[in-house]
Amino acid sequence: MFIHYRTRGFIINKTDRGESDRIFTIFTEDFGKLELLAKAERKIKSKLRAGLELFYLSEIEFIQGKIYKTLTDTILIESFAGIREDLDKLKVAHQITEVLDTLVKGEEPDQQIWQLLSESLKVLNNWKIENCLPAQAGKLKIIYYYFLWNFLSVMGYQLDLYNCVACQKKISPGKIYFNPTEGGLICGQCSAKFKKIREITIPAVKILRILLEKDLATLKKLKLEQDSLKILNQISKYYLSEVLREFK
Repeated sequence: MFIHYRTRGFIINKTDRGESDRIFTIFTEDFGKLELLAKAERKIKSKLRAGLELFYLSEIEFIQGKIYKTLTDTILIESFAGIREDLDKLKVAHQITEVLDTLVKGEEPDQQIWQLLSESLKVLNNWKIENCLPAQAGKLKIIYYYFLWNFLSVMGYQLDLYNCVACQKKISPGKIYFNPTEGGLICGQCSAKFKKIREITIPAVKILRILLEKDLATLKKLKLEQDSLKILNQISKYYLSEVLREFK
């Protein structure tokens, strides 16, 4: 006799299997990331389809089969219509879930990641264009950065964004650099000692500090300059690439 398990989960990926089945990747509250088989889900009359769209938050029921865990029931909790109806928000949601899916391996519950994912998708869903000063859709990506930097911190990649990691002196205006493998910022005087560094500006550092302090109220009010966003994008890509290199 099969044991039926129930939990809540975010649908973060899906892959077709056979003629009518799908494999869903779901990050759940009680079991962490799961790969679940939805039999005949691609058929129009499937009872599972109502709760299995990407980025849905659903209550799910599953059993452990011989090879796959198999979905037996889904109930939609939140569809995040604000994300689904906005192409720019969809792009950000895909970036968030792609990072999560890539770096979380195995089935292990993590309340910090669950809360961070829930919070990030809810903020993205409800984000209004007037929150962006000036109103530019590209600034929605700040929510991806919010997720990315806090997610990597939860994963154990913690950084010092206040002191030089080499000499321990407080970071002050001037030439400063970022080195994730050393654990944070490097002042201009110490920069010659390191090869893998990227220059970063004080405004970009201030944004990162706000992100890691999880100060969403301040984040929504920030006037985000294009130069700072460009640097933030470059530094975030560099940081993630170094983590992925180490992760492999």
